[in-house]
Amino acid sequence: MVGWVLGTAVTVLGLGVSCLVLALVAWLLPPGLAKEVARFVPCCVRAVFALRRDPRVPRRARFVLAFAGLYTLSGINVIPDFVPVIGLLDNVIVLVVALRYVGRRVAREVLFAAWSGNPAVLDRLLGRPRGQRDPDGPRWRRRRIRDR
Repeated sequence: MVGWVLGTAVTVLGLGVSCLVLALVAWLLPPGLAKEVARFVPCCVRAVFALRRDPRVPRRARFVLAFAGLYTLSGINVIPDFVPVIGLLDNVIVLVVALRYVGRRVAREVLFAAWSGNPAVLDRLLGRPRGQRDPDGPRWRRRRIRDR
């Protein structure tokens, strides 16, 4: 029992230290793409917890957000966090899928109010709202097959 508690404490401590290092790097970097990439996961976690408490978010969306937040903060992942470069990839994928799911069920203003990072990053993440057409028109057209 003591070994399990010690292992859990070390995992939580290690994850906390890595999040603090990531936040420090994000704070120290000059403005630009590298800074936004470093701030992405902390901004997603803050947005998930802010949306989880918002009464305008439906119950199913709150459940998805709770799962995404717990998955990201837990030490148990599909790809272990200590694997370089791709260790956080599964966390990012879960967060992005959860935010896109909530983005389809909640007004965009609610999401942007919960987002602490650059709004352009969240706008790019969510994509075009449903029902909005591309101003340039469709990129491809169906071709009719003619009988010869």
